[in-house]
Amino acid sequence: MTRDFIDINDFTILVEEATSKNIIVDACRFDEPVVAVAFYGSGNVDLNVKYGCKSKAFNYTKGLALSFYADSNVEFEHTVSPEKPLRCVLIATALRNLENLPNEEGEIFFSLLNELVNPSDHYVEGPQFFMTPDMDRIVDSVFNMKYHGKTKMMFFRSQMTTLLSHFFGQLATLQTEKINTTERDKLYKAKEILINNLDNPPSLSELSLQIGLNSYNLKKNFKELFGVPVFKYLQNERLKTAHELISSQKSTVQEAAWHVGYDSLSSFSNAFEKKFGYRPSQIK
Repeated sequence: MTRDFIDINDFTILVEEATSKNIIVDACRFDEPVVAVAFYGSGNVDLNVKYGCKSKAFNYTKGLALSFYADSNVEFEHTVSPEKPLRCVLIATALRNLENLPNEEGEIFFSLLNELVNPSDHYVEGPQFFMTPDMDRIVDSVFNMKYHGKTKMMFFRSQMTTLLSHFFGQLATLQTEKINTTERDKLYKAKEILINNLDNPPSLSELSLQIGLNSYNLKKNFKELFGVPVFKYLQNERLKTAHELISSQKSTVQEAAWHVGYDSLSSFSNAFEKKFGYRPSQIK
């Protein structure tokens, strides 16, 4: 388990990463009341939030952006396993700092996260959604960052500002969009089906039947909600999963290609290079 704390103005950025050959549980708390947004990377770790006699479990966190209020009575438990490592970037600010945040940031929190700014319990869950591709790329860049010292601080300052901007922009869009809650849930289900079947995904018509949404609305609203067409999203997830397998040395290049559904090694390598800018064989 590694935890990196970076303080920038009135924000604290926490970068957590953990892998384990066995199942381990890691728990943490905040020292004072905070409003925070957690951005979960590709690890898909299990999360359990405990406060008093209450608890809330998150069994699918990959790509999740989760906003919340929490005080010192709240315990956050991550269950890390070989199949579910932890990769999380958290941006938090103490409740007492909100009114003093610069550049109208405080006003954005008050207008879009009002239920967190005026909490009704030890833990209050705010809006959550799966990240857009732009947000995904920023989170990925944090875990592949090689900078140190002042350059590292400059990197975090710029990237965290951009990440929060994307979060609030997406949140404002979701609050005004025409996709109703029932249909949005079906689209999230479609996304989950694709992620769980990277090696043998359903066709568009099969996916439509599985979620109970016609093909036209699936194509149109999936792109509106997640920022990319259905099978572009699938390709991105395949390549990201392959990158993780190769970089963690869990698979060879050939094995990773097969694992995510590529029969042709050359097609896989070309798609990989187009996305990441280098061949899979160049990963060290």
